[in-house]
Amino acid sequence: MCEADAYLLKDGQEQLLMESVDVVEPEEDGTWRLVGIFGDQKTVRGKIKRMNLVNHRVVFESQTE
Repeated sequence: MCEADAYLLKDGQEQLLMESVDVVEPEEDGTWRLVGIFGDQKTVRGKIKRMNLVNHRVVFESQTE
């Protein structure tokens, strides 16, 4: 399987946002839409800090407005 888990880096700690993410899509409002393998969705505001596809991880960094 090729899905990844998404994390949010906040205050130096990685917090799990969503497991088994299949799609990571940028939205026009600066957010990211995450879609899981079963169609569940979540939106996150921030930037992609790092992606490790071998370990199936996408880490977002929280942005303050």
